[in-house]
Amino acid sequence: MGYNFTYCNTTLEDQTIHEVDLWKGGLTFHHLGLFLAAVFGLISIFLALYLVFRHATHYLRPWEQKHIIRILLMIPVYSIVSFLSFVFYKKAVYFQVLGDCYEAFAIASFFTLLCHYVAPDLHEQKEYFRQLNPIQNWFWGVFGLQKCTGGQNKGPFRKPRSGLTWFNIIWIGVFQYCLIRVMMTITSVVTQEFGQYCEASLSPVFAHVWVTAIECVSVSIAMFCLIQFYLQLRIDLADHKPFLKVLCIKLVIFFSFWQTILISLLSSGSGPLQPTNKIAYQDIKVGIPSVMLCIEMAIFSVMHLFAFPWKEYRISSDPLTMTGAGYSGGEAKYKGGPMGMKAMMDAFNPWDIIKASARGFRWLFVGYRHRTEDISYQGPHKLDGNTGYMGPTYAGGLEPATELRPSDDGGRGRTDTLGTELGEDDRAGLLRHSAIPARVPSESPYRTYTNDEFASGDDSEHLDLGANHRLHPAATSSSEAPNPAMSDPKASEYGSGRPQHEEFEEEDDTGYHPGVGPGGVHPALRDDGVQQWDHWAGAQRPGDADSMRPPTYRTQDPRR
Repeated sequence: MGYNFTYCNTTLEDQTIHEVDLWKGGLTFHHLGLFLAAVFGLISIFLALYLVFRHATHYLRPWEQKHIIRILLMIPVYSIVSFLSFVFYKKAVYFQVLGDCYEAFAIASFFTLLCHYVAPDLHEQKEYFRQLNPIQNWFWGVFGLQKCTGGQNKGPFRKPRSGLTWFNIIWIGVFQYCLIRVMMTITSVVTQEFGQYCEASLSPVFAHVWVTAIECVSVSIAMFCLIQFYLQLRIDLADHKPFLKVLCIKLVIFFSFWQTILISLLSSGSGPLQPTNKIAYQDIKVGIPSVMLCIEMAIFSVMHLFAFPWKEYRISSDPLTMTGAGYSGGEAKYKGGPMGMKAMMDAFNPWDIIKASARGFRWLFVGYRHRTEDISYQGPHKLDGNTGYMGPTYAGGLEPATELRPSDDGGRGRTDTLGTELGEDDRAGLLRHSAIPARVPSESPYRTYTNDEFASGDDSEHLDLGANHRLHPAATSSSEAPNPAMSDPKASEYGSGRPQHEEFEEEDDTGYHPGVGPGGVHPALRDDGVQQWDHWAGAQRPGDADSMRPPTYRTQDPRR
């Protein structure tokens, strides 16, 4: 009779553990395992929560410590899940998938922490990776596949030409595990409830083998991207001791995931690990991985004390140079709230991880096709002569005032900011064309124009508006009369006492000075009692009730 691949033998999983003592008058394997799991689990939980409490009460840099707290909480999560799985071994699958789900959360938080070590926000991180050079090739040639598909510069495993594209590939490689792990957790719980998961079988009819295969591929990609990120930036991140941090994460993931998979394969079907009268099937399948994890978590909790120290976040460590210590000049203070409660709420809020995952998939399905339009793909010669400000613009609290990204609106882009044809890029020259107070460049449409055809600068005598609408003779004479205080041409930039058309024909004066008349004196400061038309300000002088002369639009025509 052949083997029935559609049948799930749950006899061993459903049976209650009955074991004989390991030695005469001693303990059974199950009781010994529970004792070891409880002792080492308590040690790991105590050390991890102590370090979490220290970070929460010294919450000085939330953008970093929020992710550190999440990473540290992985130790008590695994310890509790392992112990509960051992105690309630018939329902162990539910506890295990929840622990694996938090594993994805911790990996994403660790990657985000490394990114925040590079720059405090996403905008500055993009600017950093735009200038990343040189870009290292994928380590191990992506396990030899690169040579088979075209090498470093061709094929699907080629090295990216842009540092920003490289960063986005690493980003999606890490955050895809969050989505895949959550989906596999839901799949495991649902199929287990309907009897279609069958952890004891490797048959493709059941969900267990597919969930395990997908998880293996997904977690391998995530860890590969984390290691590649570390290898590229290990020098820049040297001050943060990244090797010890990466080692802790790598070992935790390896022991929590791969050793469980290995034991599951060895104990399935006709594997070498089979139950005896001293060790039941459930103790092999669930008990051994759970005890090993509790012992390993106690070791990692000690390593975390050195990998993620809290003392460097004390204000007293370096009150003058501590990042985040009073942006506006105020006194530095902790932001964790009473007993670190606010810090814990920040750490348990997964919204930033959800947004980061959504950003990664948006780039994968949309942004990837337009990646070559980014400025990082342009050659260095494209930037010759550019003096525009290339960084982000900040508002009051050192927060970016705008997201710097290529504009979708072709009318918004400037073609002259980089001296190139990159009309869709609005990052460069944000502050380059800002107006200088009381003076604008000569090419400005608001440049001052005068009536050169007329010596007085006034054309009212050529218009038949009547005698009452012309300038009083004294107005013309006053503008042409020499002013002793202004006789030196260098005494003032705006009123040398010469006729208007001569004064503003100088090439060094291209500014527009509203309200300043031909005599170099602002109308508000004049006290000559003469009524005249002030076509500099474009308004009627006080007291001139009879003059209704309209402004001379020709003098303000920017098309001239």
